Amino acid sequence: MIDFGLAKNYKDSTGKHISFRENKGLIGTARYASLNAHLGREISRRDDLESIGYMLIYFLVGKLPWQDLQGNDKNQKYQKIAELKMKIPTSQLCQGLPPQFETYLNYVKNLDFMEDPDYKYLKKQFRILFVENGYDFDYNYDWLDTGRTR
Repeated sequence: MIDFGLAKNYKDSTGKHISFRENKGLIGTARYASLNAHLGREISRRDDLESIGYMLIYFLVGKLPWQDLQGNDKNQKYQKIAELKMKIPTSQLCQGLPPQFETYLNYVKNLDFMEDPDYKYLKKQFRILFVENGYDFDYNYDWLDTGRTR
């Protein structure tokens, strides 16, 4: 899910946030990249969170609206993906999903470049969804051998 080979620090060695830059190439997989990444802007935590939102929607729905777009070349295809990401309302992208997904995407898309995301708030949105769906915090994960029959 996450390619840490693309990871970089968002703060420099002095603890100062990296500077905003433009005219950068697309980093990551176009399907999940933030709109800022498509537009050649320096990416930050907000963009990582946007990408995670697209991955979660893909996991639930199995497809993203820009997935099958074609172009004469890679750049044209990426441009079409960016245009659709700009155009499609979050409400349409999250149609049929629990409201927490739209809340999440709206929140992360409105973060400023250097802004500290409120991770507690975002985590709380999905904890609410977890409880609303009748799940219990039993800490019995699928990958643990708890003696349960599957």
